[in-house]
Amino acid sequence: MTTTDDAHDTAHDEAAHDRRRLRQWLAGRARADGVDRRDLLKLLAAAGIATGLPTALSTPARAAAPAAPGIVKPLPAERFTVRGTNAETNFASLAGTGHSTPVSHFFVRNHTTTPQLDPMSWELQVWGNGLAGPGRTFTLADLKRLPAVTRSSFIECAGNGRAFYGSQQGRGAEGTAWTLGAIGSARWRGARLADVLRLAGIRRDAVDVLPRGLDAEYVTANGTNLGHVRRPLPVAKALDDVLLAYEMNGEPLPPDHGAPVRVVVPSWVGIASTKWVGDIEVSREPLFSPWNTDFYRLFGDAYPAGGSAPLTRQTVKSAFELPWNASLSAHTHHRLTGRSWSGAGAVARVDVSTDAGRTWHPAQLHDTPRRADWVRWSARWHPTATGPTELLARATDTTGRTQPATTTYNTQGYLFDAVVRHAVTVV
Repeated sequence: MTTTDDAHDTAHDEAAHDRRRLRQWLAGRARADGVDRRDLLKLLAAAGIATGLPTALSTPARAAAPAAPGIVKPLPAERFTVRGTNAETNFASLAGTGHSTPVSHFFVRNHTTTPQLDPMSWELQVWGNGLAGPGRTFTLADLKRLPAVTRSSFIECAGNGRAFYGSQQGRGAEGTAWTLGAIGSARWRGARLADVLRLAGIRRDAVDVLPRGLDAEYVTANGTNLGHVRRPLPVAKALDDVLLAYEMNGEPLPPDHGAPVRVVVPSWVGIASTKWVGDIEVSREPLFSPWNTDFYRLFGDAYPAGGSAPLTRQTVKSAFELPWNASLSAHTHHRLTGRSWSGAGAVARVDVSTDAGRTWHPAQLHDTPRRADWVRWSARWHPTATGPTELLARATDTTGRTQPATTTYNTQGYLFDAVVRHAVTVV
């Protein structure tokens, strides 16, 4: 179980790691692939590192979504809302599906389009100066010969809930207007990244690993080619609980979810769980990419000019398995169901309000709370008064973190964790 002190210490360690990487970059001992020097100077300012150089302030470039989603699996309207290259799960469709999200309901987050790769010819190259030797190439068969691990874990886009910055807090944020369906939990099976790194000869002084996807290179709206999606992980996390997954819910990984192999980084924002991984660089130097500099930091009035440290853990959220603006009969017993999750600890408690937040009652949990996974819950309701009202669900995790009434605004709409006000009408 993760304690509050554990979470604080780990957060401190991650912030210290980020500051150390920035200092090393300033001293010429780090490499920033595809990142403008101006943007790294912003990060130095955010980390409180004096440089004596002016800090350039600019809004990070935003990407345009292609007209076609480029998704392989069917996207029936009762299960998904298509958002550009992405497909959001309609949360109400999860009712009765069990603890693990079926592939048929699992959300899709693509930067470009889904590639369909041949698992027989797929290879993973592990390379870099953080290895003792020249590196090593692994086939899918090689990974399957390693000890297999099965881990139940959610994957959630950092922008999940972004739409509520506007609809609930009156200040819209940039990016895909997810409600609460940019999440899914599955049973992932694969090899430990730690085992692969050790076989490849990782050095004791390696600091970062950088998985890179095999999907098409990502080009922003202004025509800047940012290359393949890639985001560094600290070695400590890579050697902890990260998987190279080749199965999802007991079946081979599907194309839209990273086939033949994807990275699964439990508890962290979804961008860390690289799909269609093709190579992993291991480095003795800190590594940067656009996905931990321009993107996946918190920018806004409440944050330093260069933004926050790179996002790591997900926050705590809850969602009802109920259509938006649903009509429910008065003088009838209703069983309200939903799910709650947190990246910092297991969900310990969920409280539900059926009167727009005036009173709260504990929900019944239907899963054993586990770190990096969600729990299903239910609550009984017998409404008597007719008219519009709001249903609220509020989770508390084992670190003591509880969903707040509002979330501090950031321009890219990440990590919305406030209690969502779910409108219904009693008829």
